[in-house]
Amino acid sequence: MKSNAELQKDVQDAIKWEPMLNAAEIGVTVKDGVVTLTGVVDTYIKKTEAEDAAKNVAGVKAVVEKIEVKHNTQLGKKDDNEIAAEILNAFRWNWQIPNDKVRVKVEKGWVTLEGNLDWGYQRDAAKNAVKNLLGVVGVINDIKIKPTSEEVIEKAAIESALKRNWSIYDNDITVKVSGHKATLTGTVDSWYQKQEAGRIAYNAPGVWSVDNELTVDYDYALMDS
Repeated sequence: MKSNAELQKDVQDAIKWEPMLNAAEIGVTVKDGVVTLTGVVDTYIKKTEAEDAAKNVAGVKAVVEKIEVKHNTQLGKKDDNEIAAEILNAFRWNWQIPNDKVRVKVEKGWVTLEGNLDWGYQRDAAKNAVKNLLGVVGVINDIKIKPTSEEVIEKAAIESALKRNWSIYDNDITVKVSGHKATLTGTVDSWYQKQEAGRIAYNAPGVWSVDNELTVDYDYALMDS
């Protein structure tokens, strides 16, 4: 059982542990498992690293992310056309992203990705290729998973994959399938486990979308200590 103060310290320590992050730039507040991150960083990748660090802490139920990205002007300001060109070049060098399948729009540093891909890992690879680039303020990933083959979702295959994963194998997760959608219900111990379960389901053949209804259930002390 953790108090708000204990969970806050755990999140702060997790952020300090990331070599890319400066803990002094990021504020952390906690209430009943909901973590709010505030502050200003100079790259989008730092913003996502801080969010991921917080989500991976045991006891975190949700993360409210209010970190702003303000780029260091000494590194040179990039316009939207330059950012778009760098994104397309990054896609060309990434074997996980099919050529000419992802459309890119950039507006004031905000990147929107659109298109249809066969696999969830390709969708994730597209976002990961973008978030490392200088000049990017945020990413909206609107890529849809629509495989060219009409494979039927195998419920048992998703259940087996969840049981194989060391971090979530002993949790109470129920899988339901309807058409090309998989729905996950039940309880897990952390936000990380919820995300990991969703990622595993997304990678199953035939899955176009995942409705992740897993609840993060963790005991908290009634008073800070």
